[in-house]
Amino acid sequence: MPKGSQREVMTPGQNQTHYLAGALDLATGMLLHGVGPRNTNALFRDLLGRLDAGYPAERLTQLSVVVDHDQSHQAKAVEQWLTAHPRVTWLLLPTDCPRANPIERAFGDVHDCCTRHHRRKRLPDLVADVEAHVHLNGPWLYKIADLDDDPAVPAAVETITAEEQAKVAA
Repeated sequence: MPKGSQREVMTPGQNQTHYLAGALDLATGMLLHGVGPRNTNALFRDLLGRLDAGYPAERLTQLSVVVDHDQSHQAKAVEQWLTAHPRVTWLLLPTDCPRANPIERAFGDVHDCCTRHHRRKRLPDLVADVEAHVHLNGPWLYKIADLDDDPAVPAAVETITAEEQAKVAA
């Protein structure tokens, strides 16, 4: 914005926050998500539970979840959950290429449209805006671009996408 013409940005209360956890289906572009007051492994485990319920074992024998190196993804409670649910496996993204995470595009869209310059006075209203945006503006179809110098990154995403599309087609 030009100097002197900046708009006031409302903040939702006194340092209140909410976090969005999501899983992007590479075959359909649909975003399965959950919202919570803290970014903990409990929020991530809740998302894993939603994935497990949303993709029944009768339809898919294996679920592959690609995650970054966030602490909530690597907690002992998450490892225990994964042990109890053997059909859910996870793949860690390389630490040096966060742009390779396909869900970042969807999260960036949510941030651009809802949270970056919001004017909400109440946090529940802002959370409702995010929820509505996710429901109304998907799917976020992933197209491979030159994400990183490492050719293994786009190749891995391409392989996962092809596997997911084959499962949906079956």
